Amino acid sequence: MNKILKLITEDESLSPDQIGEILGMNKNDVEKELIKLKDDNILLGWRPILNQEALGQEFVRAVIEVKISPEREDGFDRVSKRISQFNEVESCYLMSGGYDLLVVVKGDTLHKVAAFVSEKLATLSGVLSTGTHFLLRAYKEQGYYLGDKGQGSDKPAITP
Repeated sequence: MNKILKLITEDESLSPDQIGEILGMNKNDVEKELIKLKDDNILLGWRPILNQEALGQEFVRAVIEVKISPEREDGFDRVSKRISQFNEVESCYLMSGGYDLLVVVKGDTLHKVAAFVSEKLATLSGVLSTGTHFLLRAYKEQGYYLGDKGQGSDKPAITP
């Protein structure tokens, strides 16, 4: 893995100056490499990980299992790309197992998410069935524990 990518995935708060200092590079070279990573579609963006519950922001997220019919030439790609274009869709993954796609959806209310699934997603050509699971509470998001700072110490001393 690229040295700069390794550093920023471990600590995204590092500035180009800090990255350069750690790697023995000058700031301009680091900035050029970051631009190249973006241009090569490797570094797609920077997103903070927020504890929405602590912010008091209310929204609904759902995980949707989608079975789709593969198409000649395109396989699952055309339908997957179409689903990914909806604003409500946060993530879309091709899966193995009992369903083909795992889609994460976000909306203002349960009703809006349900309407998206029944009116937009399930009615798409190529979608055979959907199974919706509403997320009730997040405990960990992208590697970060979302509880109180002192609560993270409940880890067992030895993991199996």
